[in-house]
Amino acid sequence: MRIDLIAAGVKPPAWVKDGFAEYSKRVGGGFSLELTEVAPAKRAKSGNVAAYRADEWRRMQSHLMPDAHVVALDVGGQPWSTEGFAQQLENWQTRVGRAQLLVGGPDGLDPECLASVNARWSLSPLTFPHFLVRILVAEQVYRAVSLLQNHPYHRA
Repeated sequence: MRIDLIAAGVKPPAWVKDGFAEYSKRVGGGFSLELTEVAPAKRAKSGNVAAYRADEWRRMQSHLMPDAHVVALDVGGQPWSTEGFAQQLENWQTRVGRAQLLVGGPDGLDPECLASVNARWSLSPLTFPHFLVRILVAEQVYRAVSLLQNHPYHRA
């Protein structure tokens, strides 16, 4: 099953690229994790946050596949345990075969995006830098796949 991480932001620091690459290459067992970067909206001091979010949402939409299960990473979303996320992956693999996870830019995701996705997932009530979220998601995908394969990486 292919998992696409579609994230607003380009030119992340090297440590972000390295962290994402390390975990994504570990994902196996019939799963793959791919990153698609979407250019962020041009921001100005007196800019409109709603317009920034809408612009980034339009860019993300061009990468969405009609048959994919689309999940927005959002602080207001459902918190899943690692075991719960592994169950989600297993369900998506059986039902749709492709998942697309959306990470917004510094201002989050557009309300239209949040209303149109299949699910909303909260990593934590904490606020994380949007580039760091890429690594957190990649590690959790690897951990969940490891759990599904009874690999010892995940120890509760």
